Amino acid sequence: MADHENYQVAIDILRCHLGMSAEEARKELGLDGNNKKLTETQEVLIGLTGNN
Repeated sequence: MADHENYQVAIDILRCHLGMSAEEARKELGLDGNNKKLTETQEVLIGLTGNN
């Protein structure tokens, strides 16, 4: 499982700007340990970095 401290800024952004709970934000970022496929947010971020 990923180190959650490294993702705290992303979690905070999702919570503040999209009104998600901390748990929802972790799930959206794929940090809940159960997600094997990419979430919509991850797909968008991959598109922004050009690593398709």
